[in-house]
Amino acid sequence: MSDEADGAAPPRELSDAEADLVLGAIATTRAVRRYRPEPVPTEDLSRILFAATRAPSGSNRQPVRFLVLRGSETALAAKGLIGGAARRIWAAKRAEDGYDAGTGADPTSPKARTAATMEHFVDHFEEIPVVILVAALRSRPGPEETIGASIYPACQNLLLAARALGYGGVMMTWHRAVDAELRELLGIPDDVFLAATITMGRPRGGHGPVRRMPLEAFVYEDGWERTVDWTSEPPGTRHTRWRR
Repeated sequence: MSDEADGAAPPRELSDAEADLVLGAIATTRAVRRYRPEPVPTEDLSRILFAATRAPSGSNRQPVRFLVLRGSETALAAKGLIGGAARRIWAAKRAEDGYDAGTGADPTSPKARTAATMEHFVDHFEEIPVVILVAALRSRPGPEETIGASIYPACQNLLLAARALGYGGVMMTWHRAVDAELRELLGIPDDVFLAATITMGRPRGGHGPVRRMPLEAFVYEDGWERTVDWTSEPPGTRHTRWRR
C-alpha cells in the first residue's frame, strides 16, 4: 500500500523557519571522510537508521537492509576487506588521474588537499566508528539501476539524518571489489544486491556550505540544453569552476 493510499492524515506544512532548517541541512551536508575515534551511541544510530527507512521505494516494497559494522571481530574483519580494497583502488586512481601532477604538487591546492583527505580515509578505514553496508532484497530479476532507485533515497536520508545529529558520512561502492569475500564472511545471500557502503562518525572538522556548479548549469526546460532564466540561489552561494 502506498503512503498516499493508507488513509493517514496528511502532515502539517512546515513553517518557514523549519523549511529553512531542512534546506540548510541539505546545502551544508558535505562528504566527510575524516572521523574522530569516538563510538556512535546506539540511540543516535537508531535515530539515523529510522530516518533512512522513511525513504520511498518502488511499489513501497521497502527492499533496503542495513548491515552495521562497528567493533566486533567480524566487523573488523569486514572493515579490513573493504579497507584493503579501498587502498588498492585509490592508489590506482591517484596515479591514473594525476593527483600528484600539475597543481597537485602544491600541497595547499584543492587537488592536493583532496588527495590528502582520500589518503587519510583509506589508510584509517578500519578505525572508522561505523561502516554500513546498504543492501537490497531482489523482488524480481532486473538491472541494478532500477533496484538502486529504491535504495539510494534511503542512503541520502541516512546522510542527512547523520548531519542533523552532528555526524558526518560518505557513500562509496568500493566494497564491490571484495563482494564475494564479504558475502562469505557475513553470510549474505547471493540474491541480495550490495548497493553501497556508508562510513560514519563524528567529523574531524565540520560541515559547511558545499561548492557546486551554479544552478543554471543543471536545469533545462522543454529540451536538452535549453537553459532557463528563472533559477535563483541563496545569497552567498559559492561555486566550483564552471564554463558556460
